[in-house]
Amino acid sequence: MGLLRWSARPAVGVGANKPEVNIVRGLLARATTPLLPDDYLRLINPLWTARELRGKVLGVVKETEDTATVTIRTGWGFPAGYEPGQYVGIGLQVDGRWRWRSYSLTSISSAEKKTIAITVKANPDGFLSTHLVDGVAPSTIIRLAAPRGDFHLPEPVPGKILFVTAGSGITPVIAMLRSLESRGQRPDIRHVHSAPTRGDVIFLDELEALADKNPSYTLHLQLTREMGKFSVSRLDEWVSDWRERDCWACGPPRMLDSMESHYERGGLRERLHIERFAIARTDHGGEGGTVRFALSDKEARIDGATTLLEAGENLGINMPFGCRMGICQTCVLPLAGGYVRDLRTGEERREGERIQTCISSVSGECTLDI
Repeated sequence: MGLLRWSARPAVGVGANKPEVNIVRGLLARATTPLLPDDYLRLINPLWTARELRGKVLGVVKETEDTATVTIRTGWGFPAGYEPGQYVGIGLQVDGRWRWRSYSLTSISSAEKKTIAITVKANPDGFLSTHLVDGVAPSTIIRLAAPRGDFHLPEPVPGKILFVTAGSGITPVIAMLRSLESRGQRPDIRHVHSAPTRGDVIFLDELEALADKNPSYTLHLQLTREMGKFSVSRLDEWVSDWRERDCWACGPPRMLDSMESHYERGGLRERLHIERFAIARTDHGGEGGTVRFALSDKEARIDGATTLLEAGENLGINMPFGCRMGICQTCVLPLAGGYVRDLRTGEERREGERIQTCISSVSGECTLDI
């Protein structure tokens, strides 16, 4: 057993689906120290590394004027399976800096196909989304984070489902619809989708084709420029039996807030499943100030609305992250010094506490050990 531990020790930080693989890696590493075999393999193929999850952009296809589907070949270590509706972290190097965001997977998992797809809407204020839609070239190597998220259908699939989506909120739901269709599962689905015009409806042709061929799927398009904005008070009009259905909703914060309140008033909150693409920031920002990243020997002065996660990434620091909304706890770090404030609640945290960097900003000054 001592020999086995000695053999594997140089590769203990390298992911492997089978533990015995690291014994081989460890023996090779003894001969190539200070590098690991992965360091040589990725010179041959950038996807042949288990030190981090990587992918290669295969192509970008426009869905609407400001939306595109990005297809990615995954490298070693990327999970073979994921749930339709989950999201994946994407890291792209632009101007010498790695920028990270999370996007819903619009592909469905397949052990045979080593590819995934995300569909991205370019946000005028979102540097990475705009670059993915308009500027990323095929063969670009990107970093990946493993799929995460609880916004997916359970097993067994409910017999009656309601989807309520708006804009790019369709992205996790299209994966659910594609998965159901591929498996031949046809529950009774009512789908209300909101967008300004028909030209803004992502996957319009696919949704309408599904409605034409599948009698158990009913689509209601709420085209807001001609029909008015989505209103939760019209659910009875659009889906008379909505109270009997489990609902999955994704879209702008205001729409989701209204859905949540509506279901709570009706005593049906447990039937509602929500996916938010942005944290609901209140006016409880910190005072702003200086954040120091001790191990990286970097610091930044930020305003009270900029998160510590954003500040670190802007300095090129490889910050841990997941959902970016304060849900998954992936971004948690110990606060080594100073004070921060939760952007959602206004609650202040101090030295010694563990904080979520994606929803926290500095109050005066703070130090993180990263």
